[in-house]
Amino acid sequence: MKKIALLICTIGLFTTSNTLFGQAKKPTLMILPSDNWCEQRYFMTEFDNQGSKQKVPNYKQAFQEDTELGQVISKIGSLMIDRSFPLKDAEQELKAIETRNAEDNMTTSTASGSSISESPLDKLKNKSKADIIIQIWWKVNKTDQGKSVSFILEAFDAYTSKRIASSTGNGAPNNTDIVPVLLQNAILANIDPFVLQLQSHFDDMFTNGREILLTVKKWTSWDKNMETEINGKEITDYVNEWLQKNTVNGKFSMADATENVIRCDQVRMPLYDANNNALDARQFTKGLQKYFKASPFNFEVKLMTRGLGEAILVLGEK
Repeated sequence: MKKIALLICTIGLFTTSNTLFGQAKKPTLMILPSDNWCEQRYFMTEFDNQGSKQKVPNYKQAFQEDTELGQVISKIGSLMIDRSFPLKDAEQELKAIETRNAEDNMTTSTASGSSISESPLDKLKNKSKADIIIQIWWKVNKTDQGKSVSFILEAFDAYTSKRIASSTGNGAPNNTDIVPVLLQNAILANIDPFVLQLQSHFDDMFTNGREILLTVKKWTSWDKNMETEINGKEITDYVNEWLQKNTVNGKFSMADATENVIRCDQVRMPLYDANNNALDARQFTKGLQKYFKASPFNFEVKLMTRGLGEAILVLGEK
């Protein structure tokens, strides 16, 4: 009887553990071909990044011209959906972005006339608001036993671009299956450790906050600086206090603090606001912007972002 009771308790604990894991908040994913895959197939383009030319993948061209890409992403996506990870469809997001391009091209700063400078990947990240970007590279090998595939699967935090999970492998040779199926079978044998790495990273963010960069600058025309005292404290001190109160467990690092600029990295902001809405760097930093626009400061403050994970406040004017 004791053995039976112990077995029942063990099964109960296992079931409870699985239930809790199934109910855990999952990160939103988006799957894209890797930069190297795009380079090898000449799906690259150049864009002007504030005066310097930068080469980036042309995802739109890749989806339109490569017959395997859509099927491959669909197969990998089905593996992730089976493990309860929500997915954003990259191809559909790209189509939505294209409809906004004309509007963005006509958008300029009210003060300087500067246009919006944003990379194609930043636009995709901003539109999709995915937590994690999964990139896939694959190559078809010909062997005496048939075709096989080699693959590299990598996951990056969409906010910091840090690599958070990876998996590599080779599929078994096969003469009957098409490449997407070969790739799906090859990845299936390696997917569970990869998924555990993804969930571990997201669990860390849920507990300790999402990492972003925050910079506070001043316009040269402004008659104050970061060392200006208001009610007995410098502006730098107010930034420090606000971050201590609004980051998760007060976690951030003030990497640089001069009279003209404050740079903070490893800023751990909450994943969700009080209404359980997902936060990004812009929405989080709006809190600091409103703080400085109110009494006793009454500053004009411009808020800018780079991608999802970097926010810049410029004090003194819009």
